[in-house]
Amino acid sequence: MNSVVAKRLLLALAAYVVLAALAFKTLPDSRVRGVTLVILAMFAVKTWVRRKDVMHSDGESESNRKPM
Repeated sequence: MNSVVAKRLLLALAAYVVLAALAFKTLPDSRVRGVTLVILAMFAVKTWVRRKDVMHSDGESESNRKPM
């Protein structure tokens, strides 16, 4: 199970890299390019941070827990 999740994580991060490279190469306006790269970076960071919840899921994630 963990190898499948690790492969999906690598594929997602590779997709972000490809999208960033395409955005960098094709967008002529530096402001639009910068905003696009920042948004892609935020998605990549979110994917990286959430990997722990997916890889080590014990049936209940942090977001589903009820506050005490």
